[in-house]
Amino acid sequence: MTNTINNTLRWRQLLDKVFFGVICFFSALSVLPLILILGYLLVKGVTSLNWQFFCRVPQPLGETGGGILNALCGSLLLLAVAFLLAVPLGLFVGIYLAENKKNRLADCARLSVEILQGVPSIVIGLVLYTWLVLPLKSFSALAGGAALALMMLPVSVRSTEETLRLIPPELKEAALALGVPYYRTILRVVVPSGLSGIVTGVLLSLARVAGETAPLLFTAFGNPFLSLALFQPIESLPHLIFYYATSPYAEWHRLAWGASFVLVAGVLFLNLAAKFLTRRWRVQF
Repeated sequence: MTNTINNTLRWRQLLDKVFFGVICFFSALSVLPLILILGYLLVKGVTSLNWQFFCRVPQPLGETGGGILNALCGSLLLLAVAFLLAVPLGLFVGIYLAENKKNRLADCARLSVEILQGVPSIVIGLVLYTWLVLPLKSFSALAGGAALALMMLPVSVRSTEETLRLIPPELKEAALALGVPYYRTILRVVVPSGLSGIVTGVLLSLARVAGETAPLLFTAFGNPFLSLALFQPIESLPHLIFYYATSPYAEWHRLAWGASFVLVAGVLFLNLAAKFLTRRWRVQF
């Protein structure tokens, strides 16, 4: 009888170790693709990096050298436009959804945000092409930024709503009991308490759209020259990578690999910044 119990116990311990080994193996396996991608980009892209790469625009066909200054400035302008259009709207919609959990309008808005999050990026680009590019008769940074803003909006709304729902209601009730107006309670008590989650959501949404190419093909299109005009075509890193990587010229391939490395490094920086701010500004209740 004792031997039987010992054998069963050893068998269970063996199964536990095997199961733990399997989940460790697959956890390590999930990291492997990212390591391979980063390593390959490091090998192919870092050789293109130099001072001229960041300070010059692409050279005409047949000439060597040049850089990605126009794409860097264009991407920053597109993200700035998307930020200004999406974040204030996402913040107020998120506050409304967090304050009204069971409301017909809130349910409708929540469902609309979820559906918008699932719309393919190329469809958003096509819609913005119809709404802005055709009436303005030109591709533009404004149209590209608006397309990216539509993709940022669901992430901004959901992160704000989920963060504010975690704030203890006693905080708001205490402020209201002290006679603080409702709008000041929201803006000075509730929102600052969830600031780390809101900022994290904004940074992650920026990282999400920074590498989008499909909507920019229909809206910003691209520009071989340095341009910061809102109503003119503008270059971006994803479009430059797509255009140069599919060309038959080795010099353009070199620029595409370098731009890919810079783009991934930027997205990685935004993700790490989101992690850092989450820990730095976390409010304990």
